[in-house]
Amino acid sequence: MMRVAIYARVSTANNGQDPTMQTRELKEYIERRGWQLVGEYVDVGVSGTKEKRPELDRMMADAHRRRFDAVVVWKFDRFARSVSHLLRALETFRALGVEFVSLNEQVDTSTPMGKMVFTVLAAVAELERGLIVERVKAGLRNARAKGKRLGRPKAIVDRPRLASLRARGCSWRTIARQLGCSARTARRIGATEDACRNNPMPAESVSPSLADAAD
Repeated sequence: MMRVAIYARVSTANNGQDPTMQTRELKEYIERRGWQLVGEYVDVGVSGTKEKRPELDRMMADAHRRRFDAVVVWKFDRFARSVSHLLRALETFRALGVEFVSLNEQVDTSTPMGKMVFTVLAAVAELERGLIVERVKAGLRNARAKGKRLGRPKAIVDRPRLASLRARGCSWRTIARQLGCSARTARRIGATEDACRNNPMPAESVSPSLADAAD
């Protein structure tokens, strides 16, 4: 018998939002299919824009423990925040051998039609990623053509002042705040200055034979 978990979510417990409507329809669907309900995961008062949710995280952890064979949700947007989020979850389920069913969209990845929908969604997401990458590259090319300097500007640090602050025993955090840079940058420049002081360039040596010849 197929072991099934259900997932439901409402954004707020106020304004009459109640996950019971979702869970009731999901349980009725599972009963009609003759499946066994082994887990209920319900997030209440959690926005769908968040990928990290207590019950969703618990469900994904149980999926890795192979505690069920399929996940049934009332609607895509109750489960995933975006197409990319949905696809990542579906890819995880597929790797774990867990099927996915969305009641309202009538998508069941255990059927040929459901597998086709998943393939189409994956192709659309891949196309979207490719278009975004191409737009970014085109923007960089355009900026370079206009002579704009790309990348993070280099931090200009007052080295004598840094040395003075260090001599007074200031912490790297205090020094960074005084110089307007990050503590990491201040520490790196300080280490460079120390290395230069501790390892001065050796004076050029002249061999005795050459010195005698010069005389």
